[in-house]
Amino acid sequence: MKKSPESTNPVIRKISNAVAHRETTLALHTARAAVSLGLLLPGNSRWRGAGCLFLGGTTCLLAARHRYGTDGSDQVATLVQGATGLARLSRSTQTQDALLWYVALQANLSYAASGWVKLLGERWRDASALPGVMRTRTYGSEKIYRLTQRHPKTSKYVQHGVLALECLFPLVHLAGGRLTRPVLACAASFHVANGFIMGLGRFMTAFPSMHPMVAYTTTPASHPAVAGRDDRAVKAAALLLAAGVAASAALAAQRRSTVLEGWPTSRKFVTRHGNELLYETGGDIALSEEPVLVFAAGLASTSEHFAWITERFVNESDHPVVSYARAGYGGSLRRTTAPYELTESVDDLEDLVRGVLPAGRKVVLVGHSLGGEIIRRAADRLSDRLAGLVYLDPAHPAELQRSQRQSEGSKALSETIAQASRYLRLGTGILMSRPEWLDRLPKEYRQRVFAQYTDARLWTAGKREWEAVEKDFRAFDGTIAPLPVPGLIIAAQQTVDQDPEQLLLYNELSCAHPGHGETGGIEVVEGSDHDSLLTNAAHAHRAADLITAFLAEVPAEVPAARVPADAGQDELHGRPRDAARTEGAER
Repeated sequence: MKKSPESTNPVIRKISNAVAHRETTLALHTARAAVSLGLLLPGNSRWRGAGCLFLGGTTCLLAARHRYGTDGSDQVATLVQGATGLARLSRSTQTQDALLWYVALQANLSYAASGWVKLLGERWRDASALPGVMRTRTYGSEKIYRLTQRHPKTSKYVQHGVLALECLFPLVHLAGGRLTRPVLACAASFHVANGFIMGLGRFMTAFPSMHPMVAYTTTPASHPAVAGRDDRAVKAAALLLAAGVAASAALAAQRRSTVLEGWPTSRKFVTRHGNELLYETGGDIALSEEPVLVFAAGLASTSEHFAWITERFVNESDHPVVSYARAGYGGSLRRTTAPYELTESVDDLEDLVRGVLPAGRKVVLVGHSLGGEIIRRAADRLSDRLAGLVYLDPAHPAELQRSQRQSEGSKALSETIAQASRYLRLGTGILMSRPEWLDRLPKEYRQRVFAQYTDARLWTAGKREWEAVEKDFRAFDGTIAPLPVPGLIIAAQQTVDQDPEQLLLYNELSCAHPGHGETGGIEVVEGSDHDSLLTNAAHAHRAADLITAFLAEVPAEVPAARVPADAGQDELHGRPRDAARTEGAER
């Protein structure tokens, strides 16, 4: 419980610990029950306001230990109790009206946001959401599920009716209040039905508790019951909304600038397609004779995801590194207007290797997830330059055909990427929560990675790639051609544990390389999942150790090379090697 968001603040944690004793908790719940009974009694005393505030406050106080406050009903109840409690204790009618408007506006936001989110999901539009929920054990009802199967048209009308009710709820403020009764009656009936069918009894009382405020604020100002009502809260809310939109636009512009700028020593390379790839180098490419490690990131990912591994090689080995962002990601620009195919990314990788590294210099391609499939396809083209391939929990072109887990997850992935791209293009990056894995990356990388994840460009590029990849993978003929160089597959434990078919796919990929069982094969990093294989320092360093052992077995034939003028800088993302080495030691 101490890891929950409401317990991260040390002050809140101390308060939560103070009330966490059995006797204190029991006393609080007893007091809450007594106050609740008091509120059910008739009367209009100002003490009712104090009782509401007590219930709302103790809900928050107990939330760190008891899981109240974690769903919409508790959040709404706390909001209503807090606002109405303050309104009852206030002697100013203007303050009371402002608080009642606040609850009414929250009601509009709650219904409308829920409706529009549903509308963007395919399952609500094609009317498969209700049967899907009704067949679950948690919220379902076998009787209602069978009714949806016997009467699909009625089921569709019900679902689209719910969508219309929620999406259009703010229209209740139009037509001089004539829509108030029918809209609120439909909303209350919706919650009552959910209470009996889905077991959401608390929603049945919490959400309708906002309806009186909606009725109060939708009543025409000329009506005697609301004479003198202060409606300035609406203008204040509109101004705050405008300020929020402006702040969101400014933050989005600042983050976009950070993304496009890259690191201080980032360079650009133009490929045959006209795409401008932003890349970074680390280590001494000019003096070292070891193969250069070239890193290709996964779908909707960043080159900075490899930070733990790249810094390990720059600081503790003689292997130089090159990491880059594919066209559309980070500071890399996709200039071509042709429809995207996976071949385009393969072409770009080949051009990058041949264009920015000394002629004839050996390379080892390292790819994570989709990046693993890209380096596999580039292997034949770069056979004269390759020393080996390293796959980090890679995608396999047959996974959507042979893995039920991957096939079922592909639809959810499509929806997630599409919705993220759509929302972020609307400028909602300011609302995006900070992912937990981000704070496991090296500190100096976090801000730049978060800027990329809150920028629509990353998700738009991911959507474009995934559409092409899904089409390509579902048409795969099932045969992986032999590959010309040794290969190493480093798998995440959770990937192979949760999907046994994945290990078989990895074995096929490994067998396509020469020297299977001697140089290469499959290694599993214990405790890691698909993402933490890179973002968790311990897992990433274990992967780096496996790569180092693999490189020690790979022959390094390095012919005399012509050194480009800018290839000798001993830097990683703009930091001198000695400084990077010091920072690594401190960590």
